[in-house]
Amino acid sequence: MATLTGVIERITYHNEENGYTVARLNPEGGGALVTVVGKMIGVHVGEAVELHGEWVRHSQYGRQFKVEEMRLRVPTTVRGIEKYLGSGLIKGIGPVTAARIVSHFGRDTLRIIAEEPERLSEVPGVGRKRIAIIKKAWKAQEHLKEVMIFLQSHGVSTALAVKIYKTYGNSAIQVLRTNPYRLQQDVYGIGFLTADKIARALGLRHDSPDRIAAGIGHVLTQATEAGHVYLPYERLVQEAARLLDVEAAQVEAVLGRLQAEEEVVMEQVMPETEEASEPIMAVYLPVLYYSEVGVAERLRRLQDARLSTGVSRLTIFENYAWHEALARLQSEMTVELAAAQRQAVRTALTHPVTVLTGGPGTGKTTTLRAIIHLLERAGLRYALAAPTGRAAKRMAEATGRPAKTIHRLLEMQPQEGFSFRYNAEHPLKIDMLIVDEASMLDLMLAHHLLRAIPPGAHLLLVGDVDQLPSVGPGNVLRDIIDSGEVATVSLQTIFRQAADSLIITNAHRVNRGEMPLFPKEARDFFLFHIQDVDRCADMVVELVSRRIPEKFGIPPTDIQVLSPMHRGPIGVTALNLRLQEVLNPYSPDKSQREARGRVFRVGDRVMQIRNNYDLEVFNGDMGVVTAVDVTMQTLTVDVDGYPVKYDWINLDELVHAWAVSVHKSQGSEYRAVVLPWHTTHYMMLQRNLLYTAITRARELVVIVGTRKALGIALRNAGVARRYTALAQRCRRAMPAAAGD
Repeated sequence: MATLTGVIERITYHNEENGYTVARLNPEGGGALVTVVGKMIGVHVGEAVELHGEWVRHSQYGRQFKVEEMRLRVPTTVRGIEKYLGSGLIKGIGPVTAARIVSHFGRDTLRIIAEEPERLSEVPGVGRKRIAIIKKAWKAQEHLKEVMIFLQSHGVSTALAVKIYKTYGNSAIQVLRTNPYRLQQDVYGIGFLTADKIARALGLRHDSPDRIAAGIGHVLTQATEAGHVYLPYERLVQEAARLLDVEAAQVEAVLGRLQAEEEVVMEQVMPETEEASEPIMAVYLPVLYYSEVGVAERLRRLQDARLSTGVSRLTIFENYAWHEALARLQSEMTVELAAAQRQAVRTALTHPVTVLTGGPGTGKTTTLRAIIHLLERAGLRYALAAPTGRAAKRMAEATGRPAKTIHRLLEMQPQEGFSFRYNAEHPLKIDMLIVDEASMLDLMLAHHLLRAIPPGAHLLLVGDVDQLPSVGPGNVLRDIIDSGEVATVSLQTIFRQAADSLIITNAHRVNRGEMPLFPKEARDFFLFHIQDVDRCADMVVELVSRRIPEKFGIPPTDIQVLSPMHRGPIGVTALNLRLQEVLNPYSPDKSQREARGRVFRVGDRVMQIRNNYDLEVFNGDMGVVTAVDVTMQTLTVDVDGYPVKYDWINLDELVHAWAVSVHKSQGSEYRAVVLPWHTTHYMMLQRNLLYTAITRARELVVIVGTRKALGIALRNAGVARRYTALAQRCRRAMPAAAGD
């Protein structure tokens, strides 16, 4: 085995998942740069390394050094130290600051930073605040190297090693040795398989109860990510046994222990299916069980307002002269309400809990404005909210009144865990709460919201029940309607001005299982019939970058590509790469940062893919990259007017959003939607998915694909049933509260 020493001059390629790196090395003693390839976890530009391996000749790239083992060495030359510090390794030191520090301290630079960091104040532009950041980063880097060395043998990527260290600090190795399965709960990006790999490498038995308990937790967590609130006992046992490669009896034994320790909750429920005749044993994660029970109980309390407060906060409307009031309302608003809209207004103001549902163009917004008008005339306090920032912004624009996300309405308190300032002990100061896009409401958020509604206040849930259900667990809006215990008004008449839009006409046709219309004189709904999938991708890019802006005057920033799937030539991932290349290409004037195989560049459209309560950004929030700070290792995203600053370690929470999945588009509205719809997406071609995609567009829909793919979706009306018992809990909790 040969040995090669030198300084890493440039990193050509680095895979953060497995550490495979292609780099150019400046060999010790001088000479031409050498290409080195192999696993080099944690290596940075400017680092001095000692490499062990062999010389090989690549058919295309010529002579290379194939690395089998790497040891880091402290750089000793002034140039090497400057390159090392300026590589972005140490937060607080960028290339300019590195040059100043090394110019001042020379070869003694690294010792000064490690032993006498206060002396950095001698360098122009380095103040006390910057010194504190550098000190902290330097110490963290030293400990991080230990963690990386420990994890390297277990195949854990550099990026995840950094996250593990950030989560546990100097106790990271102790945590890993004691209970590596904590990783899947504590560190985003680490699932059961990675934690299990580490645990097995550390000697944990294959049939260890701790391993089986972690596997059970993983199966239940995966189920919640698919929208389920619980899993049937038999299904959970089978899936866990298969995942862990153990006997079902071993899983059952551990499940019994977990139930005794209140790590899971078991209860008999009746499945919400037509063929179900016998109850089953449901297994819940405790947070979901208590959320489901809590939602049903809170709805009962709102329904039975007189029992808890003696009076409704909207008593004024109980003996209202509704015929005269509605006539006056229509005169003041200069609008004529349909019979169902008038019924919805009256129901919402006289029933403690009401659901208002209907498709596009059926007058939900006009109905909302009428309800708000009467509330304001009566001097009553109300709040408008929606599950996402985009939905709240749309609600505010449609009503002309302030609207907030539910998280901001309840005032999230991330420093205290998943908690809110407004809760059962400190309720909102309102008489009525109106929630739009309620189909997006997941079970846990619904529970927190209901806890914050004061006794006697009214709740109006507004949404399109035919859209996709929430990304999170549960099917809250559908379950509340199906319970039959809450007053529900469905708007079905399409108003004349809406009927002139092919978008709305075709949305309703799709919802009925009918093929959309594509007349030659169409102005807002088009189909490009293309069979070849690569040509489909080309057309999507051309439509966004040139055709739509030129023909309709809609800029690319107002055009959203929605795809049913992530994979494939016309999936979200591939289209994002192509659209970024055309719409926001590399420029020396734009800062950028590469993370996990993606390049984030100033001007990029991005999306948050998990709830981050510290940053107050949530799954599905979209924004634009406005700054990349190499020195402070941060990336700033403007999310609906709020600047959100990400540490580089958290960039795995972001994805590009030139194209997004239909699921992630819920609650949003775009001027134009381009929808690739092809038979290669066969597994995801569903009617409610197509309906949801079409209803995201305000001015223009362009479908790129085939009529056959549309036909498959229209015939596939089956909605995947989620395991949830909310409807039956509502029926048990509210036996005498049926709505009109």
